[in-house]
Amino acid sequence: MSLSPRAALALGLLRLCLAQANFAPHFFDNGVGSTNGNMALFSLPEDTPVGSHVYTLNGTDPEGDPVSYHISFDPSARSVFSIDPNFGNITLVEELDREREGEIEAVISISDGLNLVAEKVTILVTDANDEVPRFIQEPYIVQVPEFPEHSVSATGLTPVAMTTQDTPAGSSIFKVHAMDKDTGSGGSVTYFLQNIQSTKFAMDHHSGVLRLRAETTLDYEKAQAHFVIVVAKDGGGRLRGADVVFSATTTVTVYVEDVQDMAPVFVGTPYYGYVYEDTVPGSEVLTVVAMDGDRGKPNHILYSLLNGSDGAFEINETSGAILVTQSPAQLRREVYELHVQVTEASSAGSPAVQAMVPVTIRIVDLNNHPPTFYGESGPQNRFELSMYEHPPQGEILRGLKITVNDSDQGANAKFNLRMVGPGGIFRVVPQTVLNEAQVTIIVENSAAIDFEKFKLLTFKLLAIEVNTPEKFSSTADVLIQLLDTNDNVPKFTSHYYIARIPENAPGGSNVVAVTAVDPDTGPWGEVRYSIYGSGADLFLVHPSTGIICTQPWANLDAEATARYNFYVKAEDMEGRYSLAEVFITLLDVNDHYPQFGKSIQKKTMVLGTSVKIEATDQDAEEPNNLVDYSITHAEPANVFDIDAYTGEIRLKNSIHSLDSLNNVTCNKDYTWSLEVQAKDRGSPSFSTTALLKIDIIDTEMLSRNPMDTFLMQTKDNPMKAVGVLAGIMAIIVATTVLISTATFWRNKKTNKVLPVRRVLRKRPSPAPHAVHIEWLKFNKTKAAAKFLLREDPPNENCNKNSLGSLPVPRAPVPPPLPRMVPSMGAAPWTVPTVSGSLTPLQPQQSSKPKALESPIQSALVSELRQKFEKSVANKAYF
Repeated sequence: MSLSPRAALALGLLRLCLAQANFAPHFFDNGVGSTNGNMALFSLPEDTPVGSHVYTLNGTDPEGDPVSYHISFDPSARSVFSIDPNFGNITLVEELDREREGEIEAVISISDGLNLVAEKVTILVTDANDEVPRFIQEPYIVQVPEFPEHSVSATGLTPVAMTTQDTPAGSSIFKVHAMDKDTGSGGSVTYFLQNIQSTKFAMDHHSGVLRLRAETTLDYEKAQAHFVIVVAKDGGGRLRGADVVFSATTTVTVYVEDVQDMAPVFVGTPYYGYVYEDTVPGSEVLTVVAMDGDRGKPNHILYSLLNGSDGAFEINETSGAILVTQSPAQLRREVYELHVQVTEASSAGSPAVQAMVPVTIRIVDLNNHPPTFYGESGPQNRFELSMYEHPPQGEILRGLKITVNDSDQGANAKFNLRMVGPGGIFRVVPQTVLNEAQVTIIVENSAAIDFEKFKLLTFKLLAIEVNTPEKFSSTADVLIQLLDTNDNVPKFTSHYYIARIPENAPGGSNVVAVTAVDPDTGPWGEVRYSIYGSGADLFLVHPSTGIICTQPWANLDAEATARYNFYVKAEDMEGRYSLAEVFITLLDVNDHYPQFGKSIQKKTMVLGTSVKIEATDQDAEEPNNLVDYSITHAEPANVFDIDAYTGEIRLKNSIHSLDSLNNVTCNKDYTWSLEVQAKDRGSPSFSTTALLKIDIIDTEMLSRNPMDTFLMQTKDNPMKAVGVLAGIMAIIVATTVLISTATFWRNKKTNKVLPVRRVLRKRPSPAPHAVHIEWLKFNKTKAAAKFLLREDPPNENCNKNSLGSLPVPRAPVPPPLPRMVPSMGAAPWTVPTVSGSLTPLQPQQSSKPKALESPIQSALVSELRQKFEKSVANKAYF
């Protein structure tokens, strides 16, 4: 339907009026500290966690339309916040840092869908104590002149004046400076020293000025550098809701500059010199050495002789060398005591620092004879000896005749004597000799003198002068040939020998070879082997080779004894021996057949349950003694299943009732015969078969008659029935005794006059055990005589059981002999089944209905009677 031009114009004017009437939305204005509105005057701490909700934009639309919120940032700036457009919740999405960005500019907007209102806001970032103080202009290194506590000359008499460059106590040494970018208390820095107790310095906490502590000095000679650790701490503040204080450390290295405050120091004291008989005038006797005690800036040293020389000696002023000016023949004294003085060559105007040292010079004879070793025939430098190993501790080697001599006199004839070679074996006496001595060598370590380690011990005797400059010396070789003794025990190569042999190993088979070693030589090193112990009867060892084998007549059987343990002994000719243990394990061989308990077994299977047949294998180990079961023959073959591992026999899953069983076969008595095979897992494998006869009953029929249940439970255990019968008889006897006793006591206490005449009857003595056995046989026969087994000729297709009534015999009829199972070797083999009729023999006046008698009960009673009579015939239970 089309509109006319006038109608269209009117509609357009109406829409224009309606659009002009829609007012724009606006934010609410909130005051300082508010987190709801248009973010005016809003500030945010820099330690606010990322993800926190920090503000809520809030506004309204005059028409009540829903509004949406937005926030945007400059493209060059970070997007610090995110917003929920529907609710206006602003969330912090990036970390804040006031020191890097103190203000955040953003554009917030509100829209009702038609109108958009935008405002530019500035968010202030407030400070948190998140900055660590930082030292500036590192590293800090300063050089300070020393300030010794006291300085004296080397003589200990003259004080040394301090120079103007010394650093007095309390002086300002250095100033450190650290900055903290935080504001307020978090940005104020104070300074401290670590290890304030062990340092020579102090720190001004506010200015950072490092000073030398009062009554403390710096000494270059004691310490040339000091390392001062300074700690800068801020004033503390809040960070993420907790009060924190940050600190920083730096090291100020203070190098101490040396000043002239130390006297000269002599090196190599004390000083001794010697003048010999061949010394010529002008020769140097010795040199004294001195240096300035101030090592940093040392002065030049000058030497001079004070006294004691008597004109016989002089000293070089610059080198300190002392020279003899006269020949030794002109010297009047044997010992000269000289005093040498050194002086520092200091700058003009400074006092000269001096030091003095004594020097001793001796006039001695010429040392021209070295020490010399002598034997019985004169000078000798080689001595030989033969001895047995391991001599007694402290024994003297008497076969050595050694003398040592020095022909010089006095100190020139003094020398030391020692042995050079393997240490700790021998020691020499004496160790210091003057002129001449007899040399004695003593055993120090007997255990080290071992023929098996060393056949020949070689030493050197060294004689060296002690106090002579020449240090003349001489040596002599000492060779000791060791002789062997029987000092070692044969040792096996192992403490244990483990062997494994098959149990069918023939007699005389090798088992294991043991080895023992005796390091002694000759007949002492020959080893003989023997074995003993409870497990050694079946074994023997070759006395020379150590080969252990089985006895020729030994018949090993792992099933009887699987492990043998005995000892083998290695012995030398003098009876020294050691032992080792031998472990022999027999490896099992599959030499046993699986065995069933009986070759013909009878089982009763309740429908829905299983019966179990079990065979055991006498082999010792797996898999020889593991048995698997299988049904080798059954007709029909689709009735039973057998578990190959446990021997449990069940009906197939398709058979759920006796009716299902009838569908498989027409056998009505539910008795089956199976041939079950037990086969071990050895190699080669052995197997055995057994004939299993199974009676099948239904659980519903069993539950209708309690007697059937009892007979079923005692079918395979006739002694259980005997026990129940004995319990019933015991209860009857006990009840009779209690009633008789109560009657006797009641009559004794009554006032009734009893007759005088009394009939006394002697109680018959109990019959012997044989009588009880016959009585039990009679009773059991009488109880079971109601049932009679009648056999019918077998049918090829099915076996039928029929029930009929026979006249009651006058005497119990003994049960027929059990049928013999056909030989397993007969061919062809057919599955035999039990066929016959069970007829209850009822008394003439029996009132029990025939309908209550069960064929299952009759079969169970018959089988129970046969087992019971067999057990009674073999054992007497009463």
